Amino acid sequence: MDIKQQVRKLSPYKPGKTSDEVKREFGLTEIIKLASNENPFGCSEKVTEGIRSGEFNFALYPDGAGSILRNALVDHYGLQPEQFILGNGSDEVIQIISRALLEPGKNTVMPTPSFPQYKHNAVVEGAEVREIPLVNGAHDLDAMAEAVDSQTAVVWVCSPNNPTGVLVESAKLKAFLDKIPEKVLVVLDEAYHEYVTDEDYYNGIQLTAEYPNLIVTRTFSKAYGLAGFRVGYGISNPSIIQALEPVREPFNTSTLAQFAAAKALSDQDFIEKCKLENTRGLRQFEDFCRESGLSYYPSQGNFILIDFKRDADELFNILLQNGLIVRSGNALGFPTSLRITVGSEEQNSKIISVLTETINS
Repeated sequence: MDIKQQVRKLSPYKPGKTSDEVKREFGLTEIIKLASNENPFGCSEKVTEGIRSGEFNFALYPDGAGSILRNALVDHYGLQPEQFILGNGSDEVIQIISRALLEPGKNTVMPTPSFPQYKHNAVVEGAEVREIPLVNGAHDLDAMAEAVDSQTAVVWVCSPNNPTGVLVESAKLKAFLDKIPEKVLVVLDEAYHEYVTDEDYYNGIQLTAEYPNLIVTRTFSKAYGLAGFRVGYGISNPSIIQALEPVREPFNTSTLAQFAAAKALSDQDFIEKCKLENTRGLRQFEDFCRESGLSYYPSQGNFILIDFKRDADELFNILLQNGLIVRSGNALGFPTSLRITVGSEEQNSKIISVLTETINS
């Protein structure tokens, strides 16, 4: 088959081992998975209670407009229905943007290392990829702005950045947006928005009103604990949403996903509790790093990237044998680091104990 040349060069996404696989491989009965930045506290009880008591007709297609969820988002943000696009996770929103704007002859600018789907989708569409290296874990916004030219279609900003967790500073972000031509779409990926505690945090939604070429993407897979439902969304002005909608697949969010996300959105007390626990968990890891003389990036997400100055895969395998699943930095552009999802206090203590024993042995 005449597969696209650029697709031949790509590797399919390789998911990490499941908890059941690790149990079987090492003869373990308990696994702590802190690899994919999922919420260790699950989801709101309103979601599980709503699904138990709800009546769903699964023989029918989902609501193609996602009315239940769209209306919940309208109420939550105080915006108009036309300012939202729904996706099968925010990954699909990224894919929709790429498919709508990128093509051979166009280019796209992004930080690196960052969320790999920006580059993956650009390569599929045959666009030129311009990667700008991070500086101390943060976006080099000046260099990114300089990389924009007349053929640039999309610029990607990930804040907090995955995998470093570093937040883009408010003043720097606005100065950056002022430099980008209006014909270039800027995507502000805020997958970890709900975890941010920095007092200087910008308001991405307000920025979409100030900058007509900005779209903000968010997800229910992280703080809301609905990764298994695969639902995310984009927020922008109606003209951008209208331009993207023809690319969105019909019925791309399931009946249960729409319902669950709307229920989750209604329980902000749960989000605040998770945010508080996450902040405490980050302090646990930061204290461990300081006591052990390890460097790390100041994270505003629900994960932390720690440099152990040794092969990341070796550490990964040691933890795996102890029933602890994390993310090796080898696949993320940080070959001597581990990205560890912040878990419960007990989970964090367990992994810190094993890491302490390992680095001191």
